[in-house]
Amino acid sequence: MKNAAEQIAELIAPTVEALGLELWGIELQQQGKYSLLRIYIENREDGVSIEDCEKVSRQVSALLDVEDPISGEYTLEVSSPGMDRPLFTAEQFSLYIGETVSVRLRTALQGRRKFKGVIKSVVDTTIGLAVDTEDGELVELAMQNIDKANIEF
Repeated sequence: MKNAAEQIAELIAPTVEALGLELWGIELQQQGKYSLLRIYIENREDGVSIEDCEKVSRQVSALLDVEDPISGEYTLEVSSPGMDRPLFTAEQFSLYIGETVSVRLRTALQGRRKFKGVIKSVVDTTIGLAVDTEDGELVELAMQNIDKANIEF
């Protein structure tokens, strides 16, 4: 069963790609009848311009108006992932092996929900993280338990 964010990502990915960009990921924050949909786009060759964000915003907004996947009012934001980029997939984690990342888990592991460490490995959907020091204890995190992850800049 896909969650709302995954369903929206599947819906909008072809539109973003048709504009020559990559859908890096989305965040959907729902508070009562009000929601915030944040879309991260990537352009590996030239970076993301304000014009890119505007084009995606217009196209995706029209698509969401037709498909209506979000009930109630919502705000749409489109941006580049930036230097402290969020990571949404195991493939994205593998691009940043050796980098420091902050991770918040959905459920506690070893009595903790927050980890900061160096990405050491990515095997299928398991992230190996050396926590607290470069050669620190290796913690294995399952992608489905990661609530939020960002590169530390």
